[in-house]
Amino acid sequence: MNSFQTIKTVRLTEKGTRQGEKLNQYTVVADRRASKPEIKAAVQELFKVKVVKVNTMNVRGKLRRQRTAQAGKAPDWKKAVVTLKKGDKIVLT
Repeated sequence: MNSFQTIKTVRLTEKGTRQGEKLNQYTVVADRRASKPEIKAAVQELFKVKVVKVNTMNVRGKLRRQRTAQAGKAPDWKKAVVTLKKGDKIVLT
């Protein structure tokens, strides 16, 4: 699995922005089969930064509108919170 398959996108949220400023942590959406070392290597390769720690969690997709024929569920996904070395940054704009 290459780096572009491992890291799907970077999540831009209000909480994530505060984490980036204060704790130097960034949230990425990773492939569900990817392990922590694979995520670490992919972030280091794609963004040219030094990763100190990776925390992951599997997020269940939200249930969507019930009581209709189109009731369903958003897909499950893996969230990875990546802590970078002091002084490194990922520019998200």
